[in-house]
Amino acid sequence: MATLRSGSHILVFPFPAQGHIIPLLDFTHRLALAATDIDLTITVLVTPKNLPFLTQLLAAHPRIQPLVLPFPPHPSIPSAVENLKDLPPRCLPALMHTLGQLYHPLLSWFQSHPSPPSAIVSDMFLGWTQRLASRVGAKHIVFSPSGAMALSIFYSLWMELPRLDDPRDQTAVVSFDKLPNCPKYPWWKISGLYRACVEGDPAMEFIKDIFHANIQSWGLVVNSFNQLERPYFDHLKRVMGCDRVWAVGPLLPLHDHDDLTVAVHRGGSSSVPLDHLMTWLDACEDGEVVYVCFGSQVVLTNDQMAGVASGLEKSGVRFIWSIKEPSVGHVEANYGMIPNGFEDRVANNGLVIRGWAPQVAILSHRAVGAFLTHCGWNSVLEAVVAGVTMLTWPFGADQFVDQTLLVEELKVGKKACEGPQTVPNPEELARALAESVSREKGVERKGVMELSKAALEAVREGGSSAQDMEEMVKQLFCMQA
Repeated sequence: MATLRSGSHILVFPFPAQGHIIPLLDFTHRLALAATDIDLTITVLVTPKNLPFLTQLLAAHPRIQPLVLPFPPHPSIPSAVENLKDLPPRCLPALMHTLGQLYHPLLSWFQSHPSPPSAIVSDMFLGWTQRLASRVGAKHIVFSPSGAMALSIFYSLWMELPRLDDPRDQTAVVSFDKLPNCPKYPWWKISGLYRACVEGDPAMEFIKDIFHANIQSWGLVVNSFNQLERPYFDHLKRVMGCDRVWAVGPLLPLHDHDDLTVAVHRGGSSSVPLDHLMTWLDACEDGEVVYVCFGSQVVLTNDQMAGVASGLEKSGVRFIWSIKEPSVGHVEANYGMIPNGFEDRVANNGLVIRGWAPQVAILSHRAVGAFLTHCGWNSVLEAVVAGVTMLTWPFGADQFVDQTLLVEELKVGKKACEGPQTVPNPEELARALAESVSREKGVERKGVMELSKAALEAVREGGSSAQDMEEMVKQLFCMQA
């Protein structure tokens, strides 16, 4: 049995966006469970308005403690906002840049702590903590909430810095010849964070340094599993120049009896009570329901809303549609409005959830057979674990890469639509929705069921992800058998 040296301490620093903070807290939960019989203290750094995300984690693990530091001001971020979910996506660079101001408060905390952390695990958007770790003599581990393929693309972009010969040609193709399978993308599908990069701009130079620092880090943890992305894990080990690249996913509450039971409460409260939602699903046949959700950031234009609504109505399928609540600004700009009369017309077939939805609970229900998704990585993993076929509609970030992995490489999804401004054709969407839950089980359904089995095997004792977690803990804390 391995033992841990006495009095070890680790700092965990999540990035304040729901798609980032939730999986890193799930990782922290798994890490604490792995350390039940050993002397480990975990400190989680958040700003005041993000502290509620820690409530259940702190209740489950008395040895996890919060460190709350004031959110640094930024001219582009309203004073009451501390999380990307409350900001338009264009504010991501500003959020990354302003959090860099926590360097000196965090350094002061390290220097004054009687038993400071010997390791920092921070989100990939917080790579400046590598410099802090070097200064205080701590090991630095990058946590990636994106998959290994997407992270490989990110690293390639920030290392190679490709540029357009003609800035007006958004269809110009960028090739990633050093990556497995040599993926290619038109410029408009490349990471918006990278495309916004302007040489010499302080915020963008800061972000470039973040990714370069990530590559220099002591180790890398990815929320994925080997059978899903093995070639890209091998590639990342070559990029990092070491084998300290660990696939520890999928990091989800996999069962209702999970200690954190957060299948229901992972991101907020639902506009539809869970018991009503489950009763509705219980009345449906196996695999006949399509779940529609585009994540915590995307708000559709009114034309897109009308296209989705019409497609759902024409398809005749049973569905649950989770809609991000539009702000006043969204409504004024013609975003996020459900077409008049839609809910009444589909009352027998569909259920509309406004705001946050208990997605893990929905996807894992036997009645759900397909998922129209924006291809955010957390959604992808949740669908894989549940064995649900995906209809893909990527909008930005790493989502086009995730679509490539799902549709072209793994063949567990089908394209439904593409792009942040594209309005779906209702007839084509209706056909795709109906086919996704038809009685004929296609190659996608078979493939995703096989991946579901592999995902569950990976996190079980002796599985590849469980072994990677154990190996990471051994190396991180100099454990000896």
